[in-house]
Amino acid sequence: MQAKTELQARARELRLAGRTYDEIVAELGVAKSSVSLWVRDLPKPQKTAEQMQAMSEARWEPYRKTRALVRQQTKEAAVREIGRMTDRELFLVGVGLYWSEGSKRKAHRPQEVTVFINSDPSMITVYLAWLELLHVEPERLRYRVMIHESADVAGAEKFWADLVGIDVTSLDKTTLKKHNPKTVRKNVGEDYRGCLVVRVLKGADLYRRIEGWWYGIVLCAKRST
Repeated sequence: MQAKTELQARARELRLAGRTYDEIVAELGVAKSSVSLWVRDLPKPQKTAEQMQAMSEARWEPYRKTRALVRQQTKEAAVREIGRMTDRELFLVGVGLYWSEGSKRKAHRPQEVTVFINSDPSMITVYLAWLELLHVEPERLRYRVMIHESADVAGAEKFWADLVGIDVTSLDKTTLKKHNPKTVRKNVGEDYRGCLVVRVLKGADLYRRIEGWWYGIVLCAKRST
């Protein structure tokens, strides 16, 4: 009898502390019907913010899994739609890629240089494949990392060097962006590696060709409309 009384008292303590019936049953090892009988006169505990969040996550988890599966299936189907790319297709992709992300001659900056900057490793990979297609010799390429000074600079340098297949010591001096305490940066965390700058030495002639290729694409697009 004393043991039962102690269990009843403990069950009431747990209920007053906000525990659910299932949690009390699990801790005391008694029947749920007994717990209900012992604590039924006590007010139903209010759920904490953490409990509400956990309940919400549990409700949405099946939907998130289904959505993630559909997203992955769509991506895999899209990959199959691309199939194998011809040299001409890569050539046109590269022209568009450079004209979107590469350095361009401006009225206030008339330099004709071939410089490509991006934080996306896949973009760098495609761009380098394009340069190889154009027979740009590896010796003409220079690489430089641009990154916030508060980031893992050494880790980023190794990542980019490994990606392009060179030794870290072959990178040009890294450009460090000064940290502004007033700026709330979102590009933080382990995946942040800054940007890689790819410069083609003696690239003026290549730049002029890229500019011409792009306007050739524009003219073709206009004629097709």
